[in-house]
Amino acid sequence: MIASPKRFPRAVWLWSIPLLFLGVFFFLPLGTVFHLAFQPEMGGVRVSRSDVLQPLGFTFWQAGLSTLLTLVVGLPAAYLFARFEFPGKRLLRVLTTLPFILPTVVVAASFNALLGPRGWINLLLMDWFGLATPPIQILNILGAILLAHVFYNTTVVIRVVGSALGQLDPRLEQAARVLGASPLRTLREVTLPLLRPALLSATLLVFLFDFTSFGVVLLLGGPRYATLEVEIYIQALQMLNLPLAGLLSAVQLACTLAISALNSRLSGKRAVPLAPRLRGEGIRKPRTWRERLLVGSLTAVLVALLVMPLAALGLRSVARLEGARGERGAVQNGLTLDYYRELFINRRGSLFYVPPIEAARNSLIYAGTTVVIALSLGSLAAAALSQRSKINRWLEPLLLLPLGASAVTLGLGFIVAFNKPPLDSRSFPLLVPIAHSLVALPFVVRTLQPAMASIPQSLKQAAAVLGASPLRAWLEVDLPIIARAALVSAVFSFTISLGEFGATSFIAQTDMPTLPVAIYRFLSQPGGLNYGQAMAMATLLLVVCALGILVIERLGGETF
Repeated sequence: MIASPKRFPRAVWLWSIPLLFLGVFFFLPLGTVFHLAFQPEMGGVRVSRSDVLQPLGFTFWQAGLSTLLTLVVGLPAAYLFARFEFPGKRLLRVLTTLPFILPTVVVAASFNALLGPRGWINLLLMDWFGLATPPIQILNILGAILLAHVFYNTTVVIRVVGSALGQLDPRLEQAARVLGASPLRTLREVTLPLLRPALLSATLLVFLFDFTSFGVVLLLGGPRYATLEVEIYIQALQMLNLPLAGLLSAVQLACTLAISALNSRLSGKRAVPLAPRLRGEGIRKPRTWRERLLVGSLTAVLVALLVMPLAALGLRSVARLEGARGERGAVQNGLTLDYYRELFINRRGSLFYVPPIEAARNSLIYAGTTVVIALSLGSLAAAALSQRSKINRWLEPLLLLPLGASAVTLGLGFIVAFNKPPLDSRSFPLLVPIAHSLVALPFVVRTLQPAMASIPQSLKQAAAVLGASPLRAWLEVDLPIIARAALVSAVFSFTISLGEFGATSFIAQTDMPTLPVAIYRFLSQPGGLNYGQAMAMATLLLVVCALGILVIERLGGETF
C-alpha cells in the first residue's frame, strides 16, 4: 500500500503569499543595502570612520535626550488620563493622539507656523515691541528637534503607560495605604514594579521613533544636525555616495532591529497578573484643590505643547501676512482662502513643478492601493496566525521587521534593487504603495488577528451543518465579526500611506509627488504664496488624519 503524501498545514499555505511579498520587497532591497555596505570604495569615493561615528553619535545623543524629555511630559499625562475624569477628556485624548499619526513634515510645519521666523509668536512679539527681526530663533537648533520629538511621541507614553496603569487593580494600592504606606512608598514599592514592563516598553518605543526620525530633523534641524536617517538621504540623493549611504543604512538597521527585539521581549512580560476591573473603576473626578491644580496644570501643558502647534498651522493657512515671491507693492494682510484656491490652479513655474491638487490625487491613489495590498496580505497573515501551528512562532516576528527598518533605508534599497524595468519606479509605480504597505502590514495584522482568533469554531460548524458553502459561511459568519477590525485596519493603512515621507522621497517619481513630498518642496522655497500653500496642504492632511483617529476611537481600535 502506497502512503499518501503528507499534506502541508493550512498555515503554511496562508503564509506563502505574505512571505513572498516580504522576500521580494523587503529582504531583497535590504540585502542590496548590505551589499553596498561591504563596498567601501566605489568610483574613487572613500569612506572614513568619522563619516559613520559622527552621525551615529549624534543620533544616539538626540534620541536619548528626546526620550528623557518625552518621559518627563508623558508620565504625568498618562497618570492624568488613567486616574482622573474631567471635562473635555475624550477630546483631549484624541488631540494628544493626533501628533503621532501626523506626517513628520506636518509636525515640522506646525512648529514652523507657531515658533518659526514667520510663526505667530514671533509675529506678535515683533508687532508688540516694534522689532525688525524675529526674537525667537528655533529653526536649525537642537531645541527645535527635541521639542518636536516631545510633541510627536508623548502620546506613545500616554497610551502604553496609561493603558497599563488603567488596568492595574486599584485594591493593591489601597491595601498598601491601609497597611500604613505613604503615597510615595506605595508608588515606589507597588505601582512602579507593576508598571516596569510598560515603562521600559514605552521608553524603547520612543527611543526607536526618535532614533529613526527623518522629516523633523531634516526640516527643523538643518545640515548641522544630521542623524543617520538624514545623512543617508544626503549621501544617497545629493552626494550620490551610495557606498557610504549603504554602510550607514546597515549600521542603522542593526541598531533599530536590536531596539525592536528588546522591545518585543520586554512588552511580552508583566510583573504580576493584572486583575479584572469594572469599567471606570479607579477613575474619579479631582476632589481636593491639589488634585484640581494638578489636573488643570497638566491639561494646560498638553494643550500648549500638543494643541497650539496644530491650531497655529490651521490659522496660518488662512492668514496672509507677507507677499508672494516676486510680488511688489503693499501686502494686504488679513484672512484669505487664496492659499486653498491655489491648490486648484496650475501655475507651472519650473520643469518639475506639480500642482498641489495633483499631489493630493497621487496621495489618495497611493493610499487606496495601500489599503488593498495591506488588507489582502494582512488578512492572510492574520488567518495563518489564528491557526494552531508551530511555524507561527518563527514567522510572526518577520512581520515586525519593517517597523525596525528605517523608511530612508528601505527607500535606498528600492532605488538600488529596482533600478531596471520592469521594477523601476517609472515603469512600476506600485513601488510607492508597496513601500507604504510594508509599514502598514504589522498594524493590520495586529488589528485583524485577535478578531479572527475570536471567531468560535462552533458557528462555522453550525453553518456547514445547515448547508452553507464555505464562501457563504465566511460572508455571513466570519465577515460580520471581523468587519470592525477590518475597517480600523483600513483606516490605519490609509493614514499611514498619506503621511509616509521617508521612503516616498526616494522612490516617488519627480512628476508624481505625494502630499508630504509636495509640502516639503513648498517649505523649501521662499515667498508667502509657497509657504501659505504648504500650510494649506498640511492643514488638509491634518484634517484627514484627525478624521481617521476619530473613526478608530469610535470603532474601539487602538493606535498601537
